[in-house]
Amino acid sequence: MSTQPTSISSILFVCMGNICRSPAGENVMRKLLQDAGLQDQVECDSAGTIGYHTGNSPDARMSAAGRKRGLPMTGRARQVVAEDLDRFDLVLAMDNDNYADLMQLATDENRAKVKRFCDFCIEYSDTQVPDPYYGGAQGFEHVLDLLEDGCQQILEAVQDSRS
Repeated sequence: MSTQPTSISSILFVCMGNICRSPAGENVMRKLLQDAGLQDQVECDSAGTIGYHTGNSPDARMSAAGRKRGLPMTGRARQVVAEDLDRFDLVLAMDNDNYADLMQLATDENRAKVKRFCDFCIEYSDTQVPDPYYGGAQGFEHVLDLLEDGCQQILEAVQDSRS
């Protein structure tokens, strides 16, 4: 795992449309932060590299899969903007295309904040969080498995950054 900011007080999850993977990541992370008593100390948000779904709620299939795991699946889709890379301490790309898009927005000063989400996974060897949009229910479950794995490691990094 690469070097983390000295203190992580804000995290942005980014996928393409901000209706499946990134809002799920945001909601998984919020639940872990709440369980750890850190919900008031760390801001979580999500965004998409495209604005096609702006204003939409998370995908109904992802919301159903999340609710089975006790996740509220809240949020509204929005497009990532360059200012997000200044504002957030950690910016997590769900796949290599998202990472490349974020790196195009990044400046020399905030480039180090952009990470590939799967770099935080230890239970799964996937290198990207696959987009489940055009697949079946199992795809949404696999995305949540990956997100739970990586977000647990991110929670540990947040806790380490505070000690």
